[in-house]
Amino acid sequence: MTSFSFMKSRIILLFILLGCVKFSLAFQKPKGDLADYVNTLQGTNSKFELTRGNTYPTTALPFGMNTWTPQTGANGDGWKYQYFKDEIRGFQQAHQCSSWSNDYAVFSLMPVTGELKLNDEQRASRFTHENETAKPYYYQVQLENGVNTEFSPTERGAHMRFTFPKNKDAWIVLDGYTGTSSVKIDAKNNRITGYVRNGRGMDRIEGMKNYFVIQFDKSFKSEGIWENRNSERFENETSKEGEGIGAYIQFKPGEEVQAKIASSYISLEQAQRNLDTELGRDKNLEKTKSRAKDIWNKHLSKIAVEGGTEDQFKTFYSCFFRASLFSRKFYELDENGEPYYYSPYDGKVHEGYMYTDTGFWDTFRAQFPLNALLYPEMQGRYVSALLDAYEQCGWLPSWSFPSEAGSMVGNHAISLLADAWAKGIQTFDPDEALEAYWHEATNKGPWGPANGREGWKDYYTLGYVSYPETRESTAKTLEYAYDDFCGYTLADMTGNEFYKKRFGDQMYNYRNVYNDKTGFMQGRSKNGKWTENFDPYEWGGPFTEGNAWHYLWSVFQDPQGLIDLMGGEINFNKKLDSVFNVSNKVNVGTYGGKIHEMTEMQMAEMGQYAHGNQPIQHAIYLYNYSGEPWKAQEKLRTVMDKLYNYTENGYPGDEDQGQTSSWYVLSALGFYSVCPGTNQYVIGSPVFEKATITLENGNQFVVEAENNNKENVYIESAEFGGRTFTRNYIEYQEIQKGGKIHFEMDDKPNKQRGTAAEDKPFSLTKNSK
Repeated sequence: MTSFSFMKSRIILLFILLGCVKFSLAFQKPKGDLADYVNTLQGTNSKFELTRGNTYPTTALPFGMNTWTPQTGANGDGWKYQYFKDEIRGFQQAHQCSSWSNDYAVFSLMPVTGELKLNDEQRASRFTHENETAKPYYYQVQLENGVNTEFSPTERGAHMRFTFPKNKDAWIVLDGYTGTSSVKIDAKNNRITGYVRNGRGMDRIEGMKNYFVIQFDKSFKSEGIWENRNSERFENETSKEGEGIGAYIQFKPGEEVQAKIASSYISLEQAQRNLDTELGRDKNLEKTKSRAKDIWNKHLSKIAVEGGTEDQFKTFYSCFFRASLFSRKFYELDENGEPYYYSPYDGKVHEGYMYTDTGFWDTFRAQFPLNALLYPEMQGRYVSALLDAYEQCGWLPSWSFPSEAGSMVGNHAISLLADAWAKGIQTFDPDEALEAYWHEATNKGPWGPANGREGWKDYYTLGYVSYPETRESTAKTLEYAYDDFCGYTLADMTGNEFYKKRFGDQMYNYRNVYNDKTGFMQGRSKNGKWTENFDPYEWGGPFTEGNAWHYLWSVFQDPQGLIDLMGGEINFNKKLDSVFNVSNKVNVGTYGGKIHEMTEMQMAEMGQYAHGNQPIQHAIYLYNYSGEPWKAQEKLRTVMDKLYNYTENGYPGDEDQGQTSSWYVLSALGFYSVCPGTNQYVIGSPVFEKATITLENGNQFVVEAENNNKENVYIESAEFGGRTFTRNYIEYQEIQKGGKIHFEMDDKPNKQRGTAAEDKPFSLTKNSK
């Protein structure tokens, strides 16, 4: 072989190898179990002043009734686990969906060695993250006190294992937490039973309890009762009821102790049934762990992503995990395997399904539209249960925890109902739903600002909620108008002319709080005057956790109407551009001091774009309505790349009941639900070269993004079903049929694609013309 031929062969081989490398990178897949890509410590480095998620390391099954977590905070502290702390006080059964609302129905176990210490502060043991494993299906930590603690979840229980050192006395302390509790020690059968009743979520229903059974596999060396107010011991008692009642039990030094735990809101007998059903056959922790891991692998494989980096895979599946925790099942299975539940609304036991632990102000935006896409059967049960809740307490839920708390603003149960119907999930009586919503929209309930409507009389007589007569009035006006659209569209879809007229009159009320002189939504008094000394950087007042820059865009149902108000697409786009270009300064306004949302917006360094809170999370997608969709594509990828990761600092603000995670999951797939209540998902820019969604009906929907990488964020062209696709939206029913949408990505925007009127997503104004 001549030297020329040899060099030519090497060059050809080099090109072949480079091509293979390029191909393998383009279609790189997650290696191993998807559940192991999840870091449940994501977002845990949070505190009152600054939240990077306000999460805790949740060990649970998808939508499970209970979750389990280590506890670094004092009993009753909403910040139950903070990454920067180095002591663990206990291992809790938890239900918390927000640090700001604390928790309910909590009890904990803590292994102690040497001298028995009972109080949660005194018994705390140091640990390091190097000796900690935090996965959805398994948590493990080696404590400085010598005990290796492990646990894995079931839907209504957990399997724990404590491995004690050989040279120290071994204890397990059961803590009854902050409210009333009852404990009975059955040393003969190595069992503790009882109940806890704590947290604001359980206060409304007298007699509501969380019953538990803890079955140990080793005999007790000694045992006793204690209470956590004064750490008083009752050594000669084996049962007691009262404030903060707990138990302690002693084992042989060096013992490996397993504990099977289950609970029930119905009865102690049902708690035992839950334990027998979910844990009865598991002779060791490895069985429970393996089954939980299989469940998570199957669940996460509903979305198989390819063609990304390892960090992107970890971020995606960590967010998908978090999005899969809410809302939680609140039902249990009777002796025949049929669902029933203790109602947190009327304190009675009912047949059927019930869910809880979510606030619709956060989750109507993305978390429920994601659930509707992936789990339509569960979503059908969920929306049907909303009307059961209405029958049981007289109000549609707005924030269930576990009963109605009425937190935040708006009446967004109607969003879930209308959205389900639009997507073919028609498991409820629409006339009953509309009647319930009408009651919600024309009354004020006793439990919080979103239990019924604050300012509803002004809203119907003036066309807006007045300020300062009603706090957060402009935010309420905007969200009421969106909710009325949902009532209108549900009535329209089901032929209910009465409610179509009632809600159709109000769904344009957003126009009444737009001041064309300032170019912002603004507070307005009863006499029609705008608030004086208006400052769009001022937080609070007529707005909820935001300012005028954030709420200008809260017209989910009619972006075209908003464009018209603002003088057309050029003005609209300039103003939307300005959100990201103006100063990130803050005027604390009526808050009187900096709240964490302000700090998080400034840390993001994206002008007034405050992705760490919900009101503006949809705004980037509005470029799809205004003739410049390429700007949405670029900015969405910037947000996903800059503001999300899988670490303890993984979120740009509160991760509220799966909403912020669901935003990421949907956006990473390449679309988002700007206006729930329609069947449309608005196109963005997919993160991965390929994502395969396996739907509940067995079909697969594939999103391909050829030439996708960090620079190629723009959609050059698209095909769907083998045809050129220029729309800026895709419909739910199209996704459910399965198929493939194929994007060609580029590093330069295609400013012609997606700009025609027919390419734009739904707007009331556009679609009524």
